[in-house]
Amino acid sequence: MDTPTRTSDETTAEVRDRHRRHARELIRDEELRLYIDGQWVDSDSGKRIEVVDPTTGGRLASASAANAADIERAVTAAWRGFETWGDVGPGERQRTLQRIADRVESNLERFARLDVLDNGKPITEAREDVELVVDHFRYFSGVLRTLEGRTVPTGDDQHVETIREPYGVVGGIIPWNFPLLMAAWKLAPALAAGNAVVLKPAEETPLSIVEFIHTVGDLLPDGSLNMVTGYGPEAGQALVQHDRVRKIAFTGAVETAKGVMKDAADTITDVTLELGGKNPIVVFPDADIETAVEVATDAMFYNCGECCCAGTRLFVHEDVYDRFVSAFVASAESLTIGDPLLESTDLGPEVTNTQRARTEHYITLAEEAGAEILTGGTGTERSPNGGRRNDSRPDDGKRDSRPDDGEGYFVEPTVISDIPHETRVVQEEVFGPVEVLFEWSDYEEMVRQANDVDFGLAAGVVTNDLNAAHRAARDIEAGNIWVNHHNAFPAGQPFGGYKQSGIGRETARETLEAYTQTKTINFNLETSGESWSQ
Repeated sequence: MDTPTRTSDETTAEVRDRHRRHARELIRDEELRLYIDGQWVDSDSGKRIEVVDPTTGGRLASASAANAADIERAVTAAWRGFETWGDVGPGERQRTLQRIADRVESNLERFARLDVLDNGKPITEAREDVELVVDHFRYFSGVLRTLEGRTVPTGDDQHVETIREPYGVVGGIIPWNFPLLMAAWKLAPALAAGNAVVLKPAEETPLSIVEFIHTVGDLLPDGSLNMVTGYGPEAGQALVQHDRVRKIAFTGAVETAKGVMKDAADTITDVTLELGGKNPIVVFPDADIETAVEVATDAMFYNCGECCCAGTRLFVHEDVYDRFVSAFVASAESLTIGDPLLESTDLGPEVTNTQRARTEHYITLAEEAGAEILTGGTGTERSPNGGRRNDSRPDDGKRDSRPDDGEGYFVEPTVISDIPHETRVVQEEVFGPVEVLFEWSDYEEMVRQANDVDFGLAAGVVTNDLNAAHRAARDIEAGNIWVNHHNAFPAGQPFGGYKQSGIGRETARETLEAYTQTKTINFNLETSGESWSQ
């Protein structure tokens, strides 16, 4: 295949220099600490986590590695913070969330560039993430005023009413693919409902969340927002297992979520889980090819495929299959791969060398299963300036977890066809820029295959036939269906999955209710001759 478009003729050294300059400008302190009870503090363990730039493989900073003792401090501080924040009226909570949104919006470019350094996503996509952060804080600042109880009709001798109360202290565990946005998905509704929060960012991507606290921390009472960096088995598990954390909101992998559920069961802690997906995109015979290719490209390659709702299985009707495949492969090959700080970049690196190795391993499995690789594959590797270089390492899917010397974690967009639906690359979440294609003719068989995975997070439908769109949307087992577009996340739209894609919904009014408990109060109106007085 032709080499995908390079972003420029820059040298690797020039890209590294740009990233170093941005890091010096943006990162306040290269030795990141924990934020507990309104103060930046060192971890109990004294251990640190290296934070690496996935574009260059270079060091950005180090973060404190929290342990169970740090979680204890954070939870204790959160309960103190709840005593204040939980008593703040809805009007003041609303104003506070609006101020948070205003400050984030005023610093949008700073937050976007931090996520680019930390995660490797293109700057254009990072800006969209921060815009959504603003949107979600503003949405929950408004919808919190609708959180009301109700009166339950009963007999004449009783009066039954309900009220909604916050849990108290909730824990939020954030993934690395959308660092600040996923934090906002947890923080905005939790704080809107009156809870205090202990937040654990992904160890790979803490930078924008640390900056967020620097930016808005003074708007909240001490202890109402606490942040602990650390590894999942130490900090994350201690947070889930803590008997004074009343709710856990987790976004991440299915296997990790199973452990979260088991640990939460020991204390009967409520959970919201937003997990993975293996999402189908269905192209109908009447679909406009240009629109279908645009939708499929966005669905698959947005955020380098490191997106739980990525459209990783393409079902294209036989009448348009050949035309679509030709145009889609050309679209994948035209993507600009390179330095994500540049406006022209469409695809940055994967977040870590381990994640790149995982993606390449799945491509190798597809090759071993006899699949046809229409474009991309494991045979080449891309430098941070977008140029291709020979890969001298064996193509066995096994990669050293150490960063390369000055090379980023790039994977070419890969399109695969002629592969059995039961194979691992089709059934399991790759979390990289790897698409698999299927040709369909029979609607019922296509729907059976579309639903024949353990996940049910999202799906896409491309058609001009409204009846076909409604039928497919009803028949596909997924919590989110996009028609003639993909990856739209306006605040107020519930987001969550079926089957092993999670429990609960985020980003909507029902999310606010999920951060509260219902209290029922039943009055006896016949009190043996006594009268009610106020």
